Amino acid sequence: MTTTEEPWTIGRLLSWTVDYLGRHGSENPRLDAEVLLAAARGCKRIELYTAYGEVADEAVRTAFRELVKRRAEGTPVAYLVGHREFYSLDFEVNSDVLIPRPETELLVVALLDDIKAKTTGHSFSTSGNESPTATLDPQATAPVSIVDVGTGSGILAICAAKYVPHAQVTAIDISPAALAVAKRNAERHGVVDRITFVNGDLLSETTELPQFDYVFSNPPYISTAEMEQLPRDVRQYEPEVALRAGEKGTDVVAPLIAQAAPRLKPGGVLFIEVSPMIADEVDALIRQQASLEAGAIMRDLAGHARVVQATKR
Repeated sequence: MTTTEEPWTIGRLLSWTVDYLGRHGSENPRLDAEVLLAAARGCKRIELYTAYGEVADEAVRTAFRELVKRRAEGTPVAYLVGHREFYSLDFEVNSDVLIPRPETELLVVALLDDIKAKTTGHSFSTSGNESPTATLDPQATAPVSIVDVGTGSGILAICAAKYVPHAQVTAIDISPAALAVAKRNAERHGVVDRITFVNGDLLSETTELPQFDYVFSNPPYISTAEMEQLPRDVRQYEPEVALRAGEKGTDVVAPLIAQAAPRLKPGGVLFIEVSPMIADEVDALIRQQASLEAGAIMRDLAGHARVVQATKR
């Protein structure tokens, strides 16, 4: 972005950057450019559309130039801007936590659907990409105990607490740094007082707690072979501990299922996000637990097997 007689308007900056990022491997160069320019400008992305002819000042161009440089080097956009939207809520993210994916919203939908169906006989939308229009009445229902295993930035635990006011939520992570991010996000969304944060490996630190109505988790499930095929910005920048799961991709899921079985109340439900490539194997692991009854494997909006589930007998 060298200085020329032609002014660097918002529109010209975007046009140049889309081409530049496209040549440097970005899968969504237009989106990346818009998100980064909005961050440099301190505005909402939608506001760029009415400012195409506006000349960007030197401070904006300098900040934008640095963001674009780091993005071209591979740093994920969410880490550059420090936040990511998930299930209509905005969450802080940094390199200590996995970046939320749209597919993981299916876990929230599955949880909320099951809770509401048991409580009212009706369910929330199951589209997987929209929030419930109303939360449940905490006065009309008994408390529900939920544990989010491997909470990361806290997206699942916080959504559970936000949309189920009568929920008692436990959020577990092996990383103290990730738990710190989750706590800040819980404070941001006004639910920190209804979430207990636990530093531990899977459910190993919950044996002194009462059993749970729900265990749900987006655990590491990337096999060794798959790790090498991940995009550079995922493989090199996102925390490996939140991704890698051994040769088969089940090194974390298998003990999670074994630990969840005794930690669920009778009738309690287990929901786990998995890779489509290991969904059947994870379903088989569930069926090996005598106290668990496997449910249907849920598919995401792309039609891929995404969430396995089981009910405690």
